[in-house]
Amino acid sequence: MKGKMRAAVKTKPAFGSIQVKKVDIPAIEPDEVLVKLKIASICGTDMHIYEWDAWSQKRIKPPLVQGHEWAGEVAEVGSACTWAKVGDYVSGEGHINCGHCYQCRTGNPHVCENVTILGIDRPGSFAEYMPVPERNLIKNDADLPLEYATIQDPLGNAVYTVFNGDCVARDVAIFGLGPIGLMAVAVCRHIGAKRIFAVGHKNEYRIRLAKKMGADRVIKSSEEDPIEVIMDETGGQGVDEALEFSGGEDALKQALKVLKSAGHIQILGFYAKPVTIDIDSLTTKGASIHGIHGRRMFEDWYRMQGLFKSGINLMPVITHKFPLDDIADAMELMRSGDCGKVALLP
Repeated sequence: MKGKMRAAVKTKPAFGSIQVKKVDIPAIEPDEVLVKLKIASICGTDMHIYEWDAWSQKRIKPPLVQGHEWAGEVAEVGSACTWAKVGDYVSGEGHINCGHCYQCRTGNPHVCENVTILGIDRPGSFAEYMPVPERNLIKNDADLPLEYATIQDPLGNAVYTVFNGDCVARDVAIFGLGPIGLMAVAVCRHIGAKRIFAVGHKNEYRIRLAKKMGADRVIKSSEEDPIEVIMDETGGQGVDEALEFSGGEDALKQALKVLKSAGHIQILGFYAKPVTIDIDSLTTKGASIHGIHGRRMFEDWYRMQGLFKSGINLMPVITHKFPLDDIADAMELMRSGDCGKVALLP
């Protein structure tokens, strides 16, 4: 397909520097499809790029069309594609694995050595059209709301984190109430966790959202000691599972303190600097820590389909929608923290 499209472009290596411009509609490779975007949503990674932090300075090469959370329709199909059809309602995995490294060939493509990522290493979803490898597509049910279809990438992170542990009928502590932590609250509630302790720092907006998503007890760590609260309310036993989304050293230490013996900590959060924890405590508790990266391809996508079919309620986490032209306003709202997931409508 030839022609021009509107796209939000990170134009230069500096804070902000995102402009909606007319650019060429991308050409597709034989094994790719061209997706006409219906909705996209903003990830924390997009905020890193917007703010031009140390990670972005090392990884991102402007000009770049950002975005890797999306849903849309197939508009064009490459000559080597075998099953995608024009008009299919799709979302897709944003991590493009190589298929030939050790991890890919031993069942772990989510930690591919040579991964490339939509909206980071190649053009992304903050646009009217985007090329995607056919093998990365997921066909959505026709009745799946666009709001759910676009958040499957971050929801998959929450699903991996929750299901990698043993959260059904168990006490769970969730540290960090950004959008993925909030989704984890909803997933734990939906699958029947015994009690859900949700720990935020001081963001009142997201603390209120955690209650809406189904937390039994929400703790503002700037006002209450999470260790005291959780140990008191569990009769001194602690929790079976601790899910750490915040990327804060204090939260990780608190997670270890409130963990039962033989419990598990799942870590999705990224830390700005190396952390120090009491390894002897982990050892004497017989506990384990597992690092979570991305989503299991494509196991967690099929789990999400099951959660949608069984009626999980995620609507409270999708709090704002902006037209693509107002992307700078959307980014500034995300920076404020007074929101859940923020969507863009191309």
